[in-house]
Amino acid sequence: MRYEILNSKDRQFSNKSQYFPCIIAFILLIFLNMQTEKENLIGMNIKEMDKFMQKIGEHGYRANQLFNWIYKKRITSFNQMTNFSKSLRSLLNNIAEIGLIKLVKINSTPNNHTKKFLFQLKDGFCLESVFMIEGKRRTACLSTQVGCALNCDFCATGKMGFKRNLSTGEIVDQLLFIQRHLDSDISNVVLMGMGEPFLNYDNVIAACEIFSHDKGIAIGKRKITISTAGIIHAIKRFADEGHKYKLAISLNAASDELRNQLMPINKKHPVREVINAAKYYSKQSRYGLTFEYVLIAGVNDSLKEVFKLQKLLLDYPCKINIIPYNETCKKYQRPTEHKINEFIQPFLKLNVVISVRRSKGENINAACGQLYYLSEQSLNASPCMPNS
Repeated sequence: MRYEILNSKDRQFSNKSQYFPCIIAFILLIFLNMQTEKENLIGMNIKEMDKFMQKIGEHGYRANQLFNWIYKKRITSFNQMTNFSKSLRSLLNNIAEIGLIKLVKINSTPNNHTKKFLFQLKDGFCLESVFMIEGKRRTACLSTQVGCALNCDFCATGKMGFKRNLSTGEIVDQLLFIQRHLDSDISNVVLMGMGEPFLNYDNVIAACEIFSHDKGIAIGKRKITISTAGIIHAIKRFADEGHKYKLAISLNAASDELRNQLMPINKKHPVREVINAAKYYSKQSRYGLTFEYVLIAGVNDSLKEVFKLQKLLLDYPCKINIIPYNETCKKYQRPTEHKINEFIQPFLKLNVVISVRRSKGENINAACGQLYYLSEQSLNASPCMPNS
């Protein structure tokens, strides 16, 4: 008789135990709902997504599916994830979200070959991105900071001052938004928008790893270019870490005297040290790099400056990208076509590749930083002011 009583109790316990997983899941859901801030998945790499999925009790293969849905298929809602169960989608809706930026405005050229996007971040700050078509190339120019601390004299973004670094997710989300808007893939990415990428080094490199991952956006590493004003320690770190992304250095002058005037960062990172860092990069990586040269009428476009630049780059195989100045203030002007051609002719005899980047967005204020800067100037109640 005693045995039967114990057996009966065991059966009662067994019947109740089947509800334990449901009870635990219910408690977990209540706990997660109590959290005020959802976890944003944009900017997570595949390892971080694996850790996230394991935290909520899912198998590792779900991370690959999640990564693919967000970065390759560019979904904006967990409900679009058709190979996830209804209960998992419901859980994700409760604890996570997708997206860090929202659109404020798009400016387009008449032929739609250039589009400029003004985005607002969750804290109220704004950033800008540009899309350009040139032949078969479909390029996205992305920002890495809100504003910029370098205060280059010819750049409107610098006049905004530095607000903050962008997170990895905020950098990545610019590209995802542009791709969704165009309903098309992007062939090239240039990190040449607002900010100095190498002063936000870790987040920029993390974003590039997401851009180039073959299970996601899958842009070739040599189709991604990072532009820097010449942050020497970061250039050397970039070389030592063996990254395959392209590197461009904004030079703009061949002498310290003139570069100090145009780019105050030169006082900390002088021209010769920047060139030595560039040579170090080429030696370590076995890749060449591009020097960008914003050509400004009556400032750095004389034959005297040509000869200084020739001497500086003598016997150093590289590419020079001439960028005729896009006027953003009355202090500087764009050089004439005759002056541009006169400047580039002497370089044709050197061991360099020289090109001229023609502006494709002047009529929509598409110079870097100009759209946000003008919005901030002209709107008393700007949609891009930070939340208090």
